Amino acid sequence: MNSLEQAEDLKAFERRLTEYVSCLQPATGRWRMILIVVSVCTATGAWNWLIDPDTQKVSFFSSLWNHPFFTISCITLIALFFAGIHKRVVAPSIIAARCRTVLAEYNMSCDDVSCIIIFFEVNLIHNQFNPAVTFLAIPYII
Repeated sequence: MNSLEQAEDLKAFERRLTEYVSCLQPATGRWRMILIVVSVCTATGAWNWLIDPDTQKVSFFSSLWNHPFFTISCITLIALFFAGIHKRVVAPSIIAARCRTVLAEYNMSCDDVSCIIIFFEVNLIHNQFNPAVTFLAIPYII
């Protein structure tokens, strides 16, 4: 396989990865909004439940029965976490992290937008660039 074919394959992989991550963004945004709304409802219900003077005087279950907004929002939040909302909220980051792990073996990486980054090593002995060997981090000092 020549370098032109390799470059085309790499571009096709990058396009497909970018397409996949961008398709996840709308669903991720919706799940984040759902999580924010339910969390705010739970926090508001908890505040009302805690400042109620009757909370200390009645049993725990009676207190929850007297505050259905808090009870329902808390159950909804727990159900969302059992359904895996914590994974759905960060799905693009999980995909990018797994791609970084695999691409590291090929001396490449990707960012959260899924742009491929190729690392080059500077061969200090022969004073040449060699893209096929491992990455050597040389800090840039301004």
